[in-house]
Amino acid sequence: MPKAYWIARVDVQDPEVYKQYVETAKPAFERHQAKFLARGGRTEALQGTARARNVLIEFPSMEEALACWNSPEYTKARAIRGPVSTGEFVLVEGV
Repeated sequence: MPKAYWIARVDVQDPEVYKQYVETAKPAFERHQAKFLARGGRTEALQGTARARNVLIEFPSMEEALACWNSPEYTKARAIRGPVSTGEFVLVEGV
């Protein structure tokens, strides 16, 4: 079964509230076996418009990644993140 990856590109308007999102999301990531491969480190825009924060998260499968996204814990975290950030989240199945 191929792994799956969340690719998140985010601009954060309120870093203090965003910290609450990170803490609230943590149980969902742990339960769904998320592995952070990149999380807010140094970036360089090679083409197109960049965002300040970029995150790459690996999951065991597409089903596990979707279960995490739709979990009650992550739904609560999304509600915290939404008003204080702008971005895109994409789910990609690995090869």
